[in-house]
Amino acid sequence: MYAVIFDVDDTLYDLAAPFFEAYASFFAPKYDIPAEKLYPISRKYSNAAYSQALSGQISMREVYLSRICDAFGEFGVKISEQEALDFQELYSSLQHKISLSETMQKLLEYCSSRARLGIITNGMPAIQWGKINSLQVERYIPREYIFVSREVGAEKPDPHIFRYAQQKMGLSDQDTIFYVGDSYDCDVAGAHAAGWKSIWMNRRSRIKPAGAPEPDYTVESETELAHILKVLV
Repeated sequence: MYAVIFDVDDTLYDLAAPFFEAYASFFAPKYDIPAEKLYPISRKYSNAAYSQALSGQISMREVYLSRICDAFGEFGVKISEQEALDFQELYSSLQHKISLSETMQKLLEYCSSRARLGIITNGMPAIQWGKINSLQVERYIPREYIFVSREVGAEKPDPHIFRYAQQKMGLSDQDTIFYVGDSYDCDVAGAHAAGWKSIWMNRRSRIKPAGAPEPDYTVESETELAHILKVLV
């Protein structure tokens, strides 16, 4: 049996799209910093702070402040907490308007008839389920095969969440399981630790950590992902 399990953010949809739209409306008229340069830096701070929030060390408010205030700080710009929170409100509202691209819809439709499909995503249930509902992925992936870390009690790259999904989806170690995700540390390393094959969805042309093992496959676009899955599944 074949199974293809997806991450959500920057995998099933382009996470930068709502950020760029919010930035163009809110910050672009005030600051001469290209959104394309600010975005990856904000993600760096977001990833670090989000892990702390999931473990209860900081609040989500602190995550929102850190990722945008600290990102601007790298350009020598100090923004207020209120600016950061107002931007977050706009950004969040646009995240509820996300949708699957035509390419991704066709890919999921193709794979759903040939493999067992699932989702593993880190995050707060209300936030991640909001995105999942906006993307309408349950047209292709059964709800019982969608796993949010806070509900499971483990987050990627902990092999437990991968093993939990494997058991719930009725998959064995003899089955071929592909995990598709954008984060090397969480998705590629986590999949390898669980004995799965990895497909690194590297939209941002990130550099693999020095000395880390190679992903089984690397793609930089949804078109490349569709091509390789049509070969593999």
